[in-house]
Amino acid sequence: MKSCLQNFFVVLVRTRFPENIGSAARCVANMGLGGIIAVSPENPDREKMLKLATHKAAFLIENMDIHNDILEALSGFNYVVGTTSRTGRGYRSPVITPRTLAREIWPIAENNRVALLFGPEDKGLSNREILLCQRLVRIPTASLSSLNLAQAVMILAYELFVSKNEEPETEETKRASIAELEGMFDHLKEAFIRIHYIDNENPDYWMMKIRRFFNKRGLNSNEVRLIRGFCRHLLWIAGRYGL
Repeated sequence: MKSCLQNFFVVLVRTRFPENIGSAARCVANMGLGGIIAVSPENPDREKMLKLATHKAAFLIENMDIHNDILEALSGFNYVVGTTSRTGRGYRSPVITPRTLAREIWPIAENNRVALLFGPEDKGLSNREILLCQRLVRIPTASLSSLNLAQAVMILAYELFVSKNEEPETEETKRASIAELEGMFDHLKEAFIRIHYIDNENPDYWMMKIRRFFNKRGLNSNEVRLIRGFCRHLLWIAGRYGL
């Protein structure tokens, strides 16, 4: 089970301060997670990151990938956990606690790469970024809902670390990658708009329930290809009958 911790990567999106990336890297090293990835950081100054990472986590900063596109950053992952301090119906529901996540994630992490997604310090993840997540986590607090970025990373990483010795009841097969899933969702959206199943005015809103339906089932690559084959045939029929 210990090796499964290496399947977890912290992905920091649009982080404002390089020092926070360094502090987060130190948390990743302390808890034995696989690594850290940055997406469009405002200031990608590795020297400032290294000061807070300390020498023990310096290797994470030195080897850290920096991407300009979140889909590119997540393309090699099979499961994405998003963090949010806000709740509500629609994009940001349902949410679970880090402890609940730690109890349920191990069957998935056994054979899949898992991204732990953290948004910028002031705004958090956007609705578009939330849509990429299969699970949403919120850290409960007594009053103030937001935490320092490194604190949030440490809490999530700690819960995973302390639960690592709990054997999973079942072991999942490898899931489809995020890139494969997003291709499937785009294909479904195109087909559903074409046959007027969803509203063309705000298709992403109508796709939320469809995303949740498939995300709960943990599709593998063969199943994604099967669904995309259905979409291709549906679009062919729509074209044949002038839809």
